[in-house]
Amino acid sequence: MPVYKTITPNSQTTVKIWKIDESYDDLIQNMVLKPESLERVLGMKSDLHRRGFLSVRHLLAEFGYLDTDLFYDEKGKPHLKDGKQISITHSFYFSAVIISDFIVGIDIEKQRNKISIIAHKFIDYELDYLNEDSSDYIKKLTTIWCVKESLYKLFATPGVSFKKYFLVIPFEITDKETIAWIDYKQKKHRYSVEFLEFEGFTCAYAIQ
Repeated sequence: MPVYKTITPNSQTTVKIWKIDESYDDLIQNMVLKPESLERVLGMKSDLHRRGFLSVRHLLAEFGYLDTDLFYDEKGKPHLKDGKQISITHSFYFSAVIISDFIVGIDIEKQRNKISIIAHKFIDYELDYLNEDSSDYIKKLTTIWCVKESLYKLFATPGVSFKKYFLVIPFEITDKETIAWIDYKQKKHRYSVEFLEFEGFTCAYAIQ
């Protein structure tokens, strides 16, 4: 399908979201991939992962980029050859790309009850305001995860603990935006992070 949603947080930043309802064969048809990308996609065992990978290349094309314009550094962070900042995410049948003049991070996650099982691994401060009996508990957990993951991608410091160094201040799902902090090596970094819901998924994106 065409782009599912386009968001323009500011004049120098655009988010595009793709709903992956095409088959692998449809997605790869007429697509030009550099050799390492083709090798990577052909080596993927999961059809969902292959389709996610290819949908990101379709999103790049929507921005006017080719697969050859994208590369990754030694930390696994994506970059564009023209110097624009980029972040990429996909979860099940949604993918998203954010491109900006500013450093950015983005994440999409499906809202699933199983996130409560691993909540202790990524929340600490947030326990003060979360209510397990609340009807939006899973949505809030998913939002917190997405916010922290988007900041992790932006911060680009491998091994930084979500639980120890990242905190998300109290918010409501209807707010569509929250404040989050990274408290790392005696420096505090404050971010305003936007989030949205669609079809049982949550997406958050951070702009430095």
